[in-house]
Amino acid sequence: MHREDCCASAVLETPVGRLRVVASPRGICRVAFGARHQSGTNGTPAARRHLAAAVAQLREYFAGRRRQFRLRVELVGTPLERRIWQALREIPFGGTISYGALARRLGVPRAARAVGRACAKNPLPVIVPCHRVVAADGSLHGFGGGLWRKQRLLEHEGARPPHQGV
Repeated sequence: MHREDCCASAVLETPVGRLRVVASPRGICRVAFGARHQSGTNGTPAARRHLAAAVAQLREYFAGRRRQFRLRVELVGTPLERRIWQALREIPFGGTISYGALARRLGVPRAARAVGRACAKNPLPVIVPCHRVVAADGSLHGFGGGLWRKQRLLEHEGARPPHQGV
């Protein structure tokens, strides 16, 4: 995917624990929960610019001053995964949608499980807000960072449960 020496990374303290943010020269490519070490890597000038923008916007988000991320991202996945991740970016702050409703919105009504798998593989949690996808009854299922983080992110956004059948 990328050579490590071209990427820049940093660890950010947030209300949901430490996040490691990684940027390549092409954009933000990874956000990981539970980073153990504070150290980061320098990377290329372009990677450092993407990283600085992501760190600033994540701080604004957690401070309640940002509702949407405007970052260049580098998402590597299948064509369906990339479509799902793009659709996740269109779920408004404070909103939720069910796995099935997102599949229907994408024109693949039988792909609710594929939506769930793409959410599980999402390399940019928070920035690509897979935490906004819930079960049709509004209950929380699966989240790579743990359900407690999903709950905290939804509470932070004042999220509304989806309408039945949505």
